[in-house]
Amino acid sequence: MQRNEKQEMVGALHAMMAKANFAAAVAYKNIDAEATVKLRRTFREAKVDYKVVKNTLARLAAKGTPLEQFAEQLTGPSAIILGYEDVVIPAKVLRDVLKEQGEKMSVKAGVVQGNLVDATGLKALADMPGLPELRAMLLGVISAPASKLVRLLNTPGSQLARVLQAKSEKAA
Repeated sequence: MQRNEKQEMVGALHAMMAKANFAAAVAYKNIDAEATVKLRRTFREAKVDYKVVKNTLARLAAKGTPLEQFAEQLTGPSAIILGYEDVVIPAKVLRDVLKEQGEKMSVKAGVVQGNLVDATGLKALADMPGLPELRAMLLGVISAPASKLVRLLNTPGSQLARVLQAKSEKAA
């Protein structure tokens, strides 16, 4: 790779790292081409970037970003996973990929919103509900009192209707 190509790659990677809320470094070995294509597709569908980059280029790109401390963990063959919006979705996708790959992949380190975490922290994050689930829970909590009030207001009217129905059936 030419020097200017490396500089372009470092610049692009720096921009990605600067806006990332989630990052993880994974070690990989003996992953065949078919599995790699499937792995990349899985990350792409979840809107998560998966990059295999030379460690020296990744360290250069991480300078001045929240991922600077994370780049120090890069040794040996590494892939970087970057998420930009919800931090739980990339963690869940990573957990699923790690289960699928087994011994072939392992987590080296991660950064969640500027905080360095280990594999255990990423696993705990993956077990949490994501942003859509949290929104649904909040909506349920907010709407519960209103629906309860509607049921309470509706009860006397339905009881009166049942009494009148019973009277009319008795009279007939």
